[in-house]
Amino acid sequence: MNYRIVGNDGKIYGPVSAEQIRAWIRQNRVESRTPILVEGATEWTFVGMLPEFAESFHAAPPPFSPFASPGNPFGPSKGPSLALWSLICGALAWLSCCCCLPINMIGLVLGIIALVQIQSQPEPRPSRGVAIAGVILSGTNLLWCAAVTLLNLASDHSKFTMNFQ
Repeated sequence: MNYRIVGNDGKIYGPVSAEQIRAWIRQNRVESRTPILVEGATEWTFVGMLPEFAESFHAAPPPFSPFASPGNPFGPSKGPSLALWSLICGALAWLSCCCCLPINMIGLVLGIIALVQIQSQPEPRPSRGVAIAGVILSGTNLLWCAAVTLLNLASDHSKFTMNFQ
């Protein structure tokens, strides 16, 4: 039987034999929480969950994670939650009808961080669109606030000019 695993570097290795997996366990290159896909299976699991490898680990196998699947072998990541918070901040900035610089900046920064994290993943993530929407909402509201501020300053220029008469 052959297996595929996700290495610490995020790359998928395999197909490899059970003997190779055991050798990697002895070399501490594979842990009980390393994602593994058994040949012919449709769901990813953890190495420590498989009976043929469980005895190789001194501790009990990790609990099953509902997040591990072929589409997401790494488990939950911060990319989607940061993307969602970016979208929330961008929407709040527009819905509040005010120029709230902290909300704009937080939304922009969270969206950019989420995009960087999502981009580093080997497979495309659906949360990429959410992160882009958050960056757009936060960025456009930030630009809107800057434009409104400049227009207010320009229309009330008498406060900033000195009258020498």
